[in-house]
Amino acid sequence: MDRFLEDLLNPVNLVAALIAGAVALAGAVYLVMRPKFFRLMLKNLRRNFVRTLLIAIATVVLVAMVTLIWTVLYFLDQVTTERAKDFKLIVTERWQIPSQMPPTHANYLDPDNGSFLADLHGRYTSNDFMTWSFYGGTIEKGSYTRESIVFFFAMRPEHIRSMMDEGESISADLVEKMKNNRRGVLLGRDRMRQVNRKVGERFNVFGLNYKGIDLEYEIVGQLPEGRYDLSGIMNADYFNESLDQYKQQKKMPHPLDQKRLNLVWLRVKDRASFNEIGNIIEKASVFSQVPVKVETASSGIGNFLEAYKDLLWIMKTLLVPTILAIMVLVVANAISISVRERRAEIAVMKVLGFRPGQILNLVLGESLLVGGLSGLIAAGAIMGMINSIGGLKFPIAFFPAFLIPEWALAWGPAMGCATAFLGSFVPAWQARSVRVSEVFAKVA
Repeated sequence: MDRFLEDLLNPVNLVAALIAGAVALAGAVYLVMRPKFFRLMLKNLRRNFVRTLLIAIATVVLVAMVTLIWTVLYFLDQVTTERAKDFKLIVTERWQIPSQMPPTHANYLDPDNGSFLADLHGRYTSNDFMTWSFYGGTIEKGSYTRESIVFFFAMRPEHIRSMMDEGESISADLVEKMKNNRRGVLLGRDRMRQVNRKVGERFNVFGLNYKGIDLEYEIVGQLPEGRYDLSGIMNADYFNESLDQYKQQKKMPHPLDQKRLNLVWLRVKDRASFNEIGNIIEKASVFSQVPVKVETASSGIGNFLEAYKDLLWIMKTLLVPTILAIMVLVVANAISISVRERRAEIAVMKVLGFRPGQILNLVLGESLLVGGLSGLIAAGAIMGMINSIGGLKFPIAFFPAFLIPEWALAWGPAMGCATAFLGSFVPAWQARSVRVSEVFAKVA
């Protein structure tokens, strides 16, 4: 419920919900209070069926396009926006990108470790802690292609469901399999397809970032479709053991032995807790040799997306408004033609007692009915189609796909109604202002 309210307060969702809700409520009231007038709208739409169908198709196509674009923008806005509570922070190396920290840094931040910082006791639990090490390799020894590369988050299995985004959708049975089989991994759907592997199969990976660390894996399950389609999760114990074995065999540590820890994730209750914990960690003397910085997860992801800033700005500021403007022009042109063709009919209606306001409502109602229903159909269809194939494949940073959110069912009708109203208001006002004497003078 809290998440729903937070999403509802998003300006786009709130405006869309208000527009769609207001139009739906007005339509329902009109249907009950003026059923004959409502039936007249339907007859007019059916009588100009080809034009109505063309307006509907244009609206469906353009709403679908905007929905796809806005899905990407909406998701990125969500992950770079701080929540009021229960938000995550990231601990990384202060002066270097990519972050490379010694493994002992994690011990000082792990509530289950004897080296846990005393000042952090009671501020968060082991369910609010997670470490990531990045391991990438190829299934083709000596050479690699895009189809042969595999990328893993090396982490402890018990942290998957409690700390990974969407981790709760990974079954506890798969997590248990990873605990019992240190070589067991979870792979995304698209990554399994690229490397031509299936659940239950074993395969070897030859290290790219960790040269000389070649590992053997068994796929014990598939990651949830969407965000992790191109990723994998491996057991951190196996990763650390491999580095220790390298040291024993080579009689010297791996060049990245003391740089194996990339990120530490912590979950805190609120902003005040973040400030306190961040201050403690950044000032702790145990991190003096390799200083760290603490930032919210939303800030960290925002910094990572900085390279895409111009592309996202173009999509948000230029592309979306342009498509919406095209929708308004399409509706305005079609309704204007309809009003010109119906001038004699409108004049007769005025003679029969229809008031100018009723004429205005009739034209606006027809347009809003087509726009709202077309927008709803477009949003529902695109959401069902895209989500059924695992999301929109538009890789940005480490997000390979984007699922259409349920809020699209409000975006679609809102876009359809808003553009229909803006496009039809001037033609509707012209219909309202039709002069009976002028129309019949021309007929005569």
